[in-house]
Amino acid sequence: MTTPFESADEGIKALMSDYFDAMHTQDMEKFDNVFHSNCVLYGVVDGQLNIRPYDVYRDAVVARESPQSLGNARRDSILEFDQISPEIAWVKPQLEMFGGVMQDYLNLVKLDGKWWIMAKMWARVGDSA
Repeated sequence: MTTPFESADEGIKALMSDYFDAMHTQDMEKFDNVFHSNCVLYGVVDGQLNIRPYDVYRDAVVARESPQSLGNARRDSILEFDQISPEIAWVKPQLEMFGGVMQDYLNLVKLDGKWWIMAKMWARVGDSA
């Protein structure tokens, strides 16, 4: 069962705002503020499991042009949210970048009073308008 995102902890709301900013602008300070250094990114590319630990994912983001610099429209939203404990939550955001509509499953943890993305699963679910 999902919970309305409006009821989310203010720390989760701030994290998601920074997440969307980081994905669109590739502001690496915000990137480092939302992704825990032990985070892992998972996806399936051409039928193959793609696993990127934090450092590999970060290097790939640094090496590419940002959606903002490419003139990509910014369209992001929260599709679903749930929190199962004071320290564990899950968010399903949607955003557009590089000509695609992307959806993620973000697993969040609260450590030492701060929310982090601990795991990200992603898929391209369509083409940008």
